[in-house]
Amino acid sequence: MAHAHPHPHSSGHDSHNGHDSHNGHDSHNGHDNFEALGGSGAPDGSGGQDRHRHQGGHSHSGAHAHSGDTVDGQAEILDLDAEVLAEHLASVTAWLPTGTPPRRIVDLGCGTGAGTFALLDRFPEADVTAVDFSAAHLQRLREKACARGVDGRIRTVQADLDDTVWPDLGAPDLVWASASMHHMADPDRALRAVRDALAPGGLFVVLELAGFPRFLPENAPEERPGLEERCHAASERYHAEHVPHRGADWGPKLTAAGFTVEAERALTVNIEGSRDAAVGAYALGSLRRLRGTVADGLPAEDLAALDRLLDTDGPHSILGRDDLEVRTERTVWAVRRGA
Repeated sequence: MAHAHPHPHSSGHDSHNGHDSHNGHDSHNGHDNFEALGGSGAPDGSGGQDRHRHQGGHSHSGAHAHSGDTVDGQAEILDLDAEVLAEHLASVTAWLPTGTPPRRIVDLGCGTGAGTFALLDRFPEADVTAVDFSAAHLQRLREKACARGVDGRIRTVQADLDDTVWPDLGAPDLVWASASMHHMADPDRALRAVRDALAPGGLFVVLELAGFPRFLPENAPEERPGLEERCHAASERYHAEHVPHRGADWGPKLTAAGFTVEAERALTVNIEGSRDAAVGAYALGSLRRLRGTVADGLPAEDLAALDRLLDTDGPHSILGRDDLEVRTERTVWAVRRGA
């Protein structure tokens, strides 16, 4: 059972009251998130353009390359993020206070296309310009677009969004940035660039995550209970230094950049994965990435326990567990440029 619990905070057109209830497992159509959720999300979300080179993207912008990552490994985790969180991402796109359906959409930090395809599904008359730093991720996105028969509705643009001059994005009606803004070296400048690119009255959607997803019960593994939380504590110390904008309150930043906040929504995702092979693979890939960040900050006993979980041939492999779930929290801001 997958649940996404929205908590509307803001004024405006947030029409989502109550809970998103999803029966059964999340449908597996191919996002992001992740990301995220988000259309692009890696487990830290989806995919964002990692300008901090803790590297190197989710999903969601350039490549979030962590230690030991390969391009194929990054793309695989973005695709798993998309698959596991597909229904959740669809609920976000359905909630958007768009008014008139957009015809020109930009997905900033698109990764392998989680957000891009969710937006194409939600707005069948729209075309999407998918922007990312990674040529390999854009190639994967194009291949998926051809397989889905929507390649005529997608334009891909390889760009470094930390450059002072952005490529021409064509005055979009909607700009989507899932788990990518926190990777910008100068997010305030990036927000102003989005405002300048948007058509008058256009909508900008920022989807950001509170942290990496959790997968294990609190008492797991048996020989080192609480291991995952200790890994995340080490990760938070790392990211506080290397990705300082992760977890930021984007509302004031968006207002300072000249946007009007129409809606803000907090989402709690809890997906049971005991019978879902994709959740197991997502947990494995996510914890492998996490290991590359936290290895130097863990006690030897914790690192050894983590390695036993990651050993797919061993008796303690995470793939053999029947108690996995995906727990994560994300926030969406929908803001508008003045006419």
